[in-house]
Amino acid sequence: MSGYSVGQVARLAGVTVRTLHHYDEIGLLSPSERTAAGYRRYTEADLDRLQRVLFYRELGFPLEEIATILDRPGTDPLTHLRRRRELLSREIRRLQRMVAAIDKAMEAHRMGISLTPEERREVFGDFRPEDYADEAEQRWGGSDAYAESRRRTAAYGKQDWQRIKAEWGELVNGFAAAFTAGEPADGEVATGLAERHRRHISTWFYECGYQMHKGLADLYVADERFTVHFDRLAPGLAAYVHDAIHANAARAGA
Repeated sequence: MSGYSVGQVARLAGVTVRTLHHYDEIGLLSPSERTAAGYRRYTEADLDRLQRVLFYRELGFPLEEIATILDRPGTDPLTHLRRRRELLSREIRRLQRMVAAIDKAMEAHRMGISLTPEERREVFGDFRPEDYADEAEQRWGGSDAYAESRRRTAAYGKQDWQRIKAEWGELVNGFAAAFTAGEPADGEVATGLAERHRRHISTWFYECGYQMHKGLADLYVADERFTVHFDRLAPGLAAYVHDAIHANAARAGA
């Protein structure tokens, strides 16, 4: 007997018998032949149509639109495909933004920053601490300081981060004022700010000894991202902060 039964087509196409029955009921894909007993039999042409139906279905076309593409005279499939491509491209971009947001949230969780998105924007603005999470872990992941910083920050809430931000702002503005006023990097004012900076880190993140503090200062001039953070207040400020921290360590005999 020629043709294919519903069960055979379902297995060949990877769909359910119920799906084929539904396509038949709505006139999207009806078997061209029937046996004397009235059983459906699908021809090769029917299988070809089913393949096209499944192709458009995979692209997200609704069944009614698929029927229009296949059956309405003068319908240009390319027009529908272009429109569907644009819709899919938008959806891909939306999903990519969602994945990126999830990745950032996971990084923030790893760093112990437990704030809502609104609180994060209020506290950090455009700065994203989690952007530095992977690099921080690579550089210091095995250190006691890194573990201590993660332990402490995991308990911080919005008010803690606001206080940290305020203290940091005072320090950076203090360095900028001393720099523009011509205070020497190894003078009392600059080294006093450097010591406050070291204690700020020790208070909020990890015990920052003088050697570790000098290593952080070296990062301020070696990493352009840190340099820009300081130099946007005053060109050359990053190098000034670096020199003040090293001078403060020297005064302490480190």
